[in-house]
Amino acid sequence: MSAATAQAPVITGLGVVAPTGLSAEAHWTAVLGGTPAIGRISRFDPSAYPVRLAGEVPDFVTKEQVPSRLIAQTDRWTHLGLSAAEAAIADAEVNPAELPEYELAVVTSSSSGGTEFGQHEMENLYQHNPEWVGAYQSIAWFYAATTGQVSIRHGLRGPCGVICCEQAGGLDAIGQARRLIRTGSRLVVTGGTDASLCPYGLTAQLSTGNLSTVQDPARAYLPFDTEASGYLPSEGGAMLIVESAEAAEARGAQKIYGRVLGYAAGFDPPPGSERPPSLRRTIAAALADAQLEPGAVDVVFADAVGVPADDLAEAEALAEIFGARGVPVTAPKTLTGRLYGGGAPLDVATALLSLRDQVIPHTVGPTAVAPGHEIDLVLGEPRHQELRTALVVARGHGGFNAALVLGRAD
Repeated sequence: MSAATAQAPVITGLGVVAPTGLSAEAHWTAVLGGTPAIGRISRFDPSAYPVRLAGEVPDFVTKEQVPSRLIAQTDRWTHLGLSAAEAAIADAEVNPAELPEYELAVVTSSSSGGTEFGQHEMENLYQHNPEWVGAYQSIAWFYAATTGQVSIRHGLRGPCGVICCEQAGGLDAIGQARRLIRTGSRLVVTGGTDASLCPYGLTAQLSTGNLSTVQDPARAYLPFDTEASGYLPSEGGAMLIVESAEAAEARGAQKIYGRVLGYAAGFDPPPGSERPPSLRRTIAAALADAQLEPGAVDVVFADAVGVPADDLAEAEALAEIFGARGVPVTAPKTLTGRLYGGGAPLDVATALLSLRDQVIPHTVGPTAVAPGHEIDLVLGEPRHQELRTALVVARGHGGFNAALVLGRAD
């Protein structure tokens, strides 16, 4: 192990709240089993909308996961985040009360904020009058609400923040966590969740034109496939505990899922520009930051948006970096749909479990890779092979993109 790798921040805890399960291990079992978690939206009647399928978090009983006083003050997105953060802290077997409070930080990603909470308060405003709007509207919708509530609940009083870059934001949050570790923070709770499955949230998402209107759950979200027609929305996400390697060793951390070796972010030029998308440069920058050659990457967890033009752009970027079919590529998110602010953190959690168990989960749904997509998409069943390094790629609506390089825990 090189000195740089040995000093890289480590990930010591995972907390997952996703359509595929309410724990990291439940999610991992569903992923390896190829168990789909997409179905007809049940949180409201979707019959009037062109998109009626989504990935919903099942069996999440808020009152069992969140203190009662917070339920009325916060949105479902924050409820999921609080639950995932508590699970991650417990998984890391760390007691924040035993550590210096100002060396403990929180950075999360957010896409829609408290969408459902905001919708209900707007309904109160338009159907009644301003006196019906609750005081908590001022904070529950806010993008930093989850960060703040996690910080307060666990006494994490170091640097705190939120990244708002849609799907790419989850990787950006982990990148920011690494910066904080480098500048003196001991431990960072990071990751993200989303919960925008409400009429207001779905209407906003439909405005992109990228959602699939196919009504068959098995054929609606098919990234890189000849029948790709867009993606499906989802809710949930993951939270992670990132620590300095020195601090984790000092407290006797019992497990290390992996190391954050490299990170980079980019932004695409506006539509119609003669300049190429920035994804290839972003991936190359992340590899350079990790001091790795492309051949050192053993698996790529793709962004896999499911929009044909965007899929082709991602496939071309991967082929340019790694060579045609030069590295296995997978997209377990076909089981859940895209989780926006929670999507990339869930991909990171999945990639870490992949490194731990030395197996690449397969991509469920696609059957025929579209022409021009020169990628080795893992289909049919999981692929067992030696895995040392994983690359996670994410893009967000509006031009955001990010890449994160993870190393196996040795």
